[in-house]
Amino acid sequence: MKEKEEINLFKANIHEEIRPWGKFRSFPYQMAKSIKIITVNPGASLSLQYHHHRSEFWVVLDAGLEITVGERVWQPRVNEEIFIPRKTPHRLRCLGSQPGRVLEIWIGDSNEEDIVRLQDDYGRI
Repeated sequence: MKEKEEINLFKANIHEEIRPWGKFRSFPYQMAKSIKIITVNPGASLSLQYHHHRSEFWVVLDAGLEITVGERVWQPRVNEEIFIPRKTPHRLRCLGSQPGRVLEIWIGDSNEEDIVRLQDDYGRI
């Protein structure tokens, strides 16, 4: 399956239901290779990186984060959903005074070794 088809299929299978108490969004976990919550400490950042074998879908859980995807750098709002196509440089940074979290879903067959670091504050390039 081509990457664009894979992302479109993932997006098409996000389901939302309205309930008397609010709503819920259900994500197609069957397509996920990994689902995790990333916590970044204040002043810290992940490496600027990309992946050969996976795209990523992020849901911002906390305020105070800065996200880079390709050439775009911004401070996302809480609950913002972000698609990161494979081979696209991206970074997560915590600008706030409290740790910031992002829910991350991998789309595509991948593992932790599928990281190409372009810049890293911890000397891991």
